[in-house]
Amino acid sequence: MTDLADRPEPDRIDGAPHPRDTARLIGQRAAEEDFLTAYTSDRLHHGWLLTGPRGVGKATLAWSIARFLLATPAPDADDMFGAPPPPDTLDIPSDHPVARRIAAMSEPGLFLLRRGWDDKAKRLRTQLTVDEVRGLRNFFALSAADGGRRVVIVDAADEMNPNAANAILKLLEEPPARTTLLLVCHQPARLLPTIRSRCRELRLSPLGPEDMATALAQAGAEASPAQTGALATLSAGSVGAAVRLLNLDGLKLYAEILGLLGSLPRLNRPATIALAESCAGKTREARLDLALTLIDVALARLARTGVTGQPPQPEAAQGEAEILRRLAPDAAAGRQWAALAQSSGDRARHARGVNVDPAALMLDLFLGLQARAPAA
Repeated sequence: MTDLADRPEPDRIDGAPHPRDTARLIGQRAAEEDFLTAYTSDRLHHGWLLTGPRGVGKATLAWSIARFLLATPAPDADDMFGAPPPPDTLDIPSDHPVARRIAAMSEPGLFLLRRGWDDKAKRLRTQLTVDEVRGLRNFFALSAADGGRRVVIVDAADEMNPNAANAILKLLEEPPARTTLLLVCHQPARLLPTIRSRCRELRLSPLGPEDMATALAQAGAEASPAQTGALATLSAGSVGAAVRLLNLDGLKLYAEILGLLGSLPRLNRPATIALAESCAGKTREARLDLALTLIDVALARLARTGVTGQPPQPEAAQGEAEILRRLAPDAAAGRQWAALAQSSGDRARHARGVNVDPAALMLDLFLGLQARAPAA
């Protein structure tokens, strides 16, 4: 059996601290204030849906809220000294007993619901199942005796299978006393409408370059000021995606992809073959997936350049603006690139799904772009 310490955590990004260990939420003050307003006005809902793009801090916010709720005593109406001033931040000192217990995963008032480990397949399950949800029975039974507040974090709610979703829906319909459910959700459309309707939504936004630089520094990721702008652009404001780009040398990979597009209509075949081969092999699946994502980004930026008449700013690689202007000089070309982005993306995802050889997949993708690219 795989040792617990060796198992990957489904709610953690490689190369970054787990959200429970992230000291401060960056760039999401509006969401924090919305929650604090509900708390201080005695309108604390039992179910909260934390939405927004993947990697912008939803899980970090969920853990911040959990620490806050479990460490902040309820105001005493009979206190002869008067109620303390309402809190204006979710921050709890790292040496607070609750913060320490949460960091050690030993806080009795908190339950983390996430995808479990498949002992037979020796990997994480692809869905959050009802077996994990059943663990809540013991949690509520053991924590009910002290009468304190309880918090459940579901990360991620859009990974629940139908049985798990129905079990969570029942909790939202009949919530246990003094319990708050925090549902981290990347794709709300995948949730049952009844789950969405029983939660208050806190929507988080993509981070700008300044907040991105701060968040990356907090995560221990080193990026120069010049890199930060490109990372914020290519990651669409997602810290998680930016960390992934840094870990996989994504900025260099995007420059290579852009260079191949820039060689059109006479595709640089030796460079294309080299890129395709660099994505081949079982140990390079992450690079292949990132390459396909960055090709989608490049084609979308081409379409936007043609339609708007201006390349997106800032540049994500040196010389990008010139290449985009040449390949997408007008709105008609922009529309053609948009259609090509859709068709090539669908083709690549299908090939990926049926395990086509990665090198052949990449080569076929670029040859298809050469054959169908708008004339420049």
